[in-house]
Amino acid sequence: MTDGRVGYLHFPGGFSSAYEFIKYFYGQIRKEGLIVDGRNNGGGPHEMWIERLRRALFRVNFKRTGVTPPTVFHGYMVCLVNEYAGSGGDYFAYRFRESASVPVIGKRTAGAGGGGRYSPLIDGGRVRVPLGGGTDTEGNWGIEGHGVDPDIEVENTPRSLIEGHDLQLERAVEEVMKMIRANPKRLPSRPPDPVKRK
Repeated sequence: MTDGRVGYLHFPGGFSSAYEFIKYFYGQIRKEGLIVDGRNNGGGPHEMWIERLRRALFRVNFKRTGVTPPTVFHGYMVCLVNEYAGSGGDYFAYRFRESASVPVIGKRTAGAGGGGRYSPLIDGGRVRVPLGGGTDTEGNWGIEGHGVDPDIEVENTPRSLIEGHDLQLERAVEEVMKMIRANPKRLPSRPPDPVKRK
């Protein structure tokens, strides 16, 4: 869909995200765009992945033997979410939502950010009892019980999925390509060598 210009990274939640991040992120850091898919994220740690994704380029090291680009993504990102992302999936979307340069696309998240414990039931089911909840940076319970509203709402309908179309992903590609075309981001080329003689 992008001729290899845009990468894709899915965050399933839990410790699976750690394995997925290590496998897929570093091989795509030189792409011009990145779609970060937080759909169906059931929770778990998210802070370290967000911190890595939000690192900014501050230097490129030009050596006699070549160029050493930093292990940082220098391009445009969009974040996909849906109604099945909850707990850490809510806060994953919220952290992206805070960054004005990263649009969130899809459906509102579940609004189940509070961690808890599961109690078993006699029929094999279980009940989750929340042990706490989080607020936004202003101290509001906006995420709990409501979720994170996307910047661009797109619903995957049963018909579109049966026909083989992921409308949310297609919109994410459209948005990231629009940003790339408007103002491409590239690593700087080597400047002329400095003159040190008087």
